[in-house]
Amino acid sequence: MQLGLPLEPEPTEREPTEPSPPSEPYFVRHRRARRYVLRVDPDGRVRVTIPRGGSRREAEEFAQRHEKWIARQRARVPQQRSPVEHGPALRDRARRELPPRLLALAAQHGLAVSRISIRNQRSRWGSCGRDGHICLNWRLVLMPPSVSDYILVHELMHLRRMDHSPSYWRLVEAACPDYRSARAWLRRHGPSLR
Repeated sequence: MQLGLPLEPEPTEREPTEPSPPSEPYFVRHRRARRYVLRVDPDGRVRVTIPRGGSRREAEEFAQRHEKWIARQRARVPQQRSPVEHGPALRDRARRELPPRLLALAAQHGLAVSRISIRNQRSRWGSCGRDGHICLNWRLVLMPPSVSDYILVHELMHLRRMDHSPSYWRLVEAACPDYRSARAWLRRHGPSLR
């Protein structure tokens, strides 16, 4: 199971484009997307997701129709710190800090993790496979500990239930009683960490 970011799914393929300056959008095709989606990256570049059956021309027109929204979003960019600027050091920190914390929480709840990977995931904070392999986004080290612990618990509880049923959420709440606050923090601040 995967704990996703609150925006859009991870892209599966990108149209070949030259590296674009912040003023020009870049386009990503996603076969599961149902509509065109705009996103302003932390560096100010505009990403346009093209849904299945969509066209590059329609995507360009979509971006043009939303120029005012793009300008407003870009106006916020200088106030945001992009973690990508410090990526290598933070990834090393994530590799040092996250696996021991995950294993400690697993032991606390009587769970066994088969393998831990730290990845540069763009659309999810973590995932858990049926084989006990847990993948974590290195950006968890940019969050308050209570929020990153919630994500670790979220993935660990999938070792008990591989779904998001009410029974699963009861397990999460028992292990992390304040999980709703962590989810609210992710909705507010998560997009700026990507």
